Amino acid sequence: MGLLAGSVEARTGSASAHRFFHVQLGAASNQPVSGRLLLFAIDEKTAVAAAKAESRDHSGKVDEVDANPFRATETSVAAREVSHWEPGQSVDIDADRVAFPAGYSQLPPGDYLVQAVLDVNHDYNYTGRGAGDLVSAVVKVHLPSAEVPALTLAKALPGRNPWAVPASAPAAVRDGMAAARRHATLVDFVSPSLSAFWGRPIHMLGWVLVPPGYDAKASVRYPVVYYTQGFGGNNERVMGTLSSVDAAMAKGDMPPMIWVFLDESSPTGTHEFADSVNNGPWGQALTTELIPELESRYRMDGRASGRFLNGHSSGGWATLWLQTRYPKIFGGTWSTSPDPSDFHDFTGVDLYAPNANVYRRPDGSAYPLVRDHGKVLGTYEQFAKLERVLGPYGGQMASFDWVFSPRGADGRPMPMFDRDTGVVDPVVVAYWREHYDIAYRLQRDWAQLEPDLDGKIHLYVGTADTFYLDGAAHKLKAVLDGLHAKSDIRFLPNKTHMDLYVQGKDRHALLKQISWDMYAVARPHSTLKPALH
Repeated sequence: MGLLAGSVEARTGSASAHRFFHVQLGAASNQPVSGRLLLFAIDEKTAVAAAKAESRDHSGKVDEVDANPFRATETSVAAREVSHWEPGQSVDIDADRVAFPAGYSQLPPGDYLVQAVLDVNHDYNYTGRGAGDLVSAVVKVHLPSAEVPALTLAKALPGRNPWAVPASAPAAVRDGMAAARRHATLVDFVSPSLSAFWGRPIHMLGWVLVPPGYDAKASVRYPVVYYTQGFGGNNERVMGTLSSVDAAMAKGDMPPMIWVFLDESSPTGTHEFADSVNNGPWGQALTTELIPELESRYRMDGRASGRFLNGHSSGGWATLWLQTRYPKIFGGTWSTSPDPSDFHDFTGVDLYAPNANVYRRPDGSAYPLVRDHGKVLGTYEQFAKLERVLGPYGGQMASFDWVFSPRGADGRPMPMFDRDTGVVDPVVVAYWREHYDIAYRLQRDWAQLEPDLDGKIHLYVGTADTFYLDGAAHKLKAVLDGLHAKSDIRFLPNKTHMDLYVQGKDRHALLKQISWDMYAVARPHSTLKPALH
């Protein structure tokens, strides 16, 4: 839809009851732009109090206003698409037409801090605001107002060097990042199968981290860990973990292995290395194209007993999927807090129940989705409806559809549930079950899978997981136990999604433990042990 048509449409119908804002394309761009225009508003007192708390009472200045799924209803968000927006031109955004949690006309009277953002790449749902997005200053607005408030997109957000470390960081952190950079090499591989699927070059990205003393000309070969990131991760957001692994190997806290940090982000969200009718054959591309390419270039142990998988959250599901889908390729997965592996418990919802609804229980109460131990922070409905305003794809819920769903008549993935009502589509769920319910597939195909898979599944999840993912893990364990399969599924008491790897002051303690478990599989006769400090 063109820009002019959008403005006309916004002012028709019940426009008199709607709250409008003027947004001008100012110095942020000297050429026409397109994207999703987002408007954020938060109660001024709430925002200032949060800024003071974050700065330990040093400042109440609010530099940005943004949505937060962990406080879903705190910030109001409105959206509209714009195309060919000319510099200097103003557009109106109807803050009641596409809005969450409700239209701006329903906000209580008071002072609000408001900010406009143009999401130029339509990736806000995945990465939030980032390089190239256009932003306004934070403006104080009293609502309701007889005037139409005005904002100006004044600057474009700069890109950042993912290896950069703030000058205020401790010297050890700066030195560690510099060392990791010397040992890491960018992966940028154009996949033939994915490129054929999409009809354009598709790049598989990542980083290869080699251990201390690695010599490309030596005869020694190293076990390899394929590490996948969780939702929101990408090639620029893995540097902290990468540098920590590099430092731990240098200290002897982790064994010498090659780590491949895989980027599983895509324009549709996270593809999770699943072979999908919507995203393409990512698992096939990894196992038949990228891994052979890497093994031809690095001193990698090319046996299944030397290839391992580790990932957290959506990355945890990806590694669990890859291990069970390609059991001959990998020697074991250590999956942590994976997305649901049994769709009888999809973050608390039984998708197979008659008249299933992801928003409401049979008694009408809301399904929670986010918690902090016993405190519910957000519901399934809030999460999904905020995501819908931020954009039609790239979010966590849309990602599931792009990975798991059949393709609809319109060429897009069929939604598993109705975003207005929460009603589950049993036809779509039947497809999900047949293709991607890991517990179901294990139970159905165990006779064929057992010789190559038994003993290779390791899973860790906290009993207080932030997204209720411990429920599905319990069901997966019950299925594996019922099959008399060898597996190692651990429920860490009182751990959440965010602190699962932490022990004491060590943020990567669990990762270190996992690395030694992997090394014991690859090198069962090694006498190498963790260093004592």
